[in-house]
Amino acid sequence: MLIIPVKEGESIDKALKKFKKKFERTGTMRALRKRQSYTKASVERRKEVIRAAYKVRMQSDEQ
Repeated sequence: MLIIPVKEGESIDKALKKFKKKFERTGTMRALRKRQSYTKASVERRKEVIRAAYKVRMQSDEQ
């Protein structure tokens, strides 16, 4: 549960902005969306390998 301390006289907009930022940083929505459907371990590994190959390719292009 996220708790956002609100100071005396602080606007609701500012508190809401703090909440949204903290919510995004915790990765709650990302985790919920990931758990909506099951992906097999082999598919996850394949995605990870493809992602790593892409990163290597991008780094080699920079140099």
